[in-house]
Amino acid sequence: MTGHGEFSCVDYLWQFIISFPAHTGGGMFKTIGARSVKQDTLDQCQQLIGYRFKDPDLLGLALTHASVAPARLLSNERLEFLGDAVLGMVVCNYLYDEHTQLLEGEMTKIKSAVVSRTTCAAISTQLGICELIRLGKGMPQPSRLPTSVAAAAFEAVIGAIHIDGGLEAARSFTLQHVRPYIEQALKDEHERNYKSMLQQIAQRFANTTPEYQVLDEKGPDHSKCFEVGVRIGGRTFPGAWGGSKKEAEQAAARLALIELNELDGPQQRQDDSQ
Repeated sequence: MTGHGEFSCVDYLWQFIISFPAHTGGGMFKTIGARSVKQDTLDQCQQLIGYRFKDPDLLGLALTHASVAPARLLSNERLEFLGDAVLGMVVCNYLYDEHTQLLEGEMTKIKSAVVSRTTCAAISTQLGICELIRLGKGMPQPSRLPTSVAAAAFEAVIGAIHIDGGLEAARSFTLQHVRPYIEQALKDEHERNYKSMLQQIAQRFANTTPEYQVLDEKGPDHSKCFEVGVRIGGRTFPGAWGGSKKEAEQAAARLALIELNELDGPQQRQDDSQ
């Protein structure tokens, strides 16, 4: 209310919002929020993402940033919230179903990397979504968008697809674009954790687990170095040195993986680069 008992424009808008039935799914909000998105922009975006909306206004809403919306309820923030949840669920289901050897902690690490703002922003940029977001005055150009804005747009599109086409459509779209990041994160995690990788291989092919043994140690008590060797079944692999037992075990596991041709050694990488 204004001080003179008259409604301001904001008051009218607020009264409209709170009087609109929540159970309708916000259809009228969606239309208002998407109204200023040009049809050619919607067509271009649908072509870029490879999904045709039954209700294009949902996509328009997903492309509407809060800086240009008449109210935050008319922006893509709610779709971002939904899309974030769908993204997390899709990634978790994929890891659970397709990578049955992963422990809970390993799945958590992979999921955190894949659903991060950095990854979502990268996908949004690759798809060209950033170029189509409706932004208010004073916002950076699409090429200089904050990571949070670019990431939110990708998640909002996921949310819009989920509402428009259901979970399977959202799952298909999401996996199409995040699967390469999942596999890269898995590769990176394995390379950082050679012991885990060696254990999985030993269990798969020899039905046993690697045994680590300290072969030697040098230096004073406060600064010791350790040499550790690893044995799998009846096969013993070269020892490796490290500043701690854990570090030496990782190094020994890496040498074993190289000898098993499961990991490229320095010479192999050099040969591949020639």
